[in-house]
Amino acid sequence: MYKRVLIKLSGEALAGKKKMGVCYDTVLDICKKIKEVHDLGVEIGIVVGGGNFWRGRQNEEFDRATADYIGMLATTMNALTLNDAFRQLGVESRVQTAIEMRQVAEFYIKGRAHKHLNKKRIVIFGCGTGSPFFSTDTASSLKAAEIGADALIKATNVDGVYDKDPNKYDDAVKYDEISYLEVLNKKLKVMDLTAITLCMDNDIPILVLNINNDHDLIDSFKGKKVGTIVK
Repeated sequence: MYKRVLIKLSGEALAGKKKMGVCYDTVLDICKKIKEVHDLGVEIGIVVGGGNFWRGRQNEEFDRATADYIGMLATTMNALTLNDAFRQLGVESRVQTAIEMRQVAEFYIKGRAHKHLNKKRIVIFGCGTGSPFFSTDTASSLKAAEIGADALIKATNVDGVYDKDPNKYDDAVKYDEISYLEVLNKKLKVMDLTAITLCMDNDIPILVLNINNDHDLIDSFKGKKVGTIVK
């Protein structure tokens, strides 16, 4: 369905049942699912969060900018972990960071990212936007626009968008399709408002699916109805 996509992975997804840190078996499982899509010829960029290592300010006195920079370092650890998993699976990939770290990753340059994608290398973007006060959700929307992605795939632990938290309410209703404006007006927790607005302004559909389900990711590229589409 899509030639080029941006996949947003949460840091928590890499922790598996451990909830914190990295579960390498889980990371390999996720990368195998992404490899299935890559083997179809799809060009893939990935933005990864850092919530498995760092969840922002530890108290009200903690400086917000400092906390966000620590979070950026956490995303880089996750990006390097994904990169190594792809190496083990025989998939070419590159890590690019929005903050310069020459010893461990390439500095993000749009043209270089496009070259990697054109050569069918998976590009993993670390450090979010490189600026504090912006989430990795916003970074994923921004990167999706910059690389010209046909869609943004929000790979989460939930199988779509609901009118309320399905983990708390048994009567939560799942949407198969919903508009950007409905998400904004109803304040549904798909992504933060800045991220949704960026996708809306650039006409980038958002597909929300459960990365833990064995076939959801690959099925979404075969035209099957999976998760929730925001457009």
